[in-house]
Amino acid sequence: MLLSLLSSISTAALAQNAATAPASPALHPPAFQIAADGKFVIDTRAKLAWPRCAEGMDWNGKTCSGSAEVFNYKQAQTYAAERSKAENQRWRLPRVNELKRLLDRSSKPQGLNPELFPAAPRDWHWTSTASVNSARINQYNYSQVDKSNTLSSLSAQQAWAVNTETLEATPDMGKGNALLLRLVRPATELELKPVP
Repeated sequence: MLLSLLSSISTAALAQNAATAPASPALHPPAFQIAADGKFVIDTRAKLAWPRCAEGMDWNGKTCSGSAEVFNYKQAQTYAAERSKAENQRWRLPRVNELKRLLDRSSKPQGLNPELFPAAPRDWHWTSTASVNSARINQYNYSQVDKSNTLSSLSAQQAWAVNTETLEATPDMGKGNALLLRLVRPATELELKPVP
């Protein structure tokens, strides 16, 4: 009887505390937020800044305009290095898992969320992730050989790419193919602050 009375008193006290307690703020900020200037999507968990537009397109304040450019792998690496130097930022090709993190299966159409990345081209994009091919390279198939190095240091001409339409990722995209490019850089402390 006494236990029953104590139990009902403690239950009532918990209910009253829950009713009068202030609502606790969200424990985690949203994974993606738009930067104050509207030009970037900030991944708050990975601490990365993504341009809202693919390379070659421009942000006009409301959407991306122009035509996306395509690059072979070497051109993409060179473009990232040149942009880094010109803007004094650490621009680079994203790793495959970073680019895949942007893909939204729940958006219509699935792929890059159109609210975050408006007018985004939907096709294959380069990543910086090296292709680790366990299959033996045919040393007589010269299309697989990087001709800029000596034959003693053969390297396969393949890299990881991600398709933002089909949500596929492949480790064996030939580096000579012309693909879309979406560079990434570390987010600044200011960009990582929650947007009011």
